[in-house]
Amino acid sequence: MISPLVIDTFLLDYHLGHVILFGLVVSLLGAAPLKSQKTIASILAVFGVVFLMAPYTTMPPTFILLGIPLVLIGTLLWTMSR
Repeated sequence: MISPLVIDTFLLDYHLGHVILFGLVVSLLGAAPLKSQKTIASILAVFGVVFLMAPYTTMPPTFILLGIPLVLIGTLLWTMSR
């Protein structure tokens, strides 16, 4: 059994930005078999909004600024999809 101290020292290296980015990658991998451009566009736009709305004290500003291109790419993909 793993002690809580080992888990705590492992998790201290990560912050909310890493968790949201991991969720974005996992959801894109989950939506990839659907081959729906609107689904991928909505995932990108929603995670862009999540990055923008996340508290700025819990992660570096680079993760917050990542939300702007994600929203733009998501809306462009949505308008270009059939």
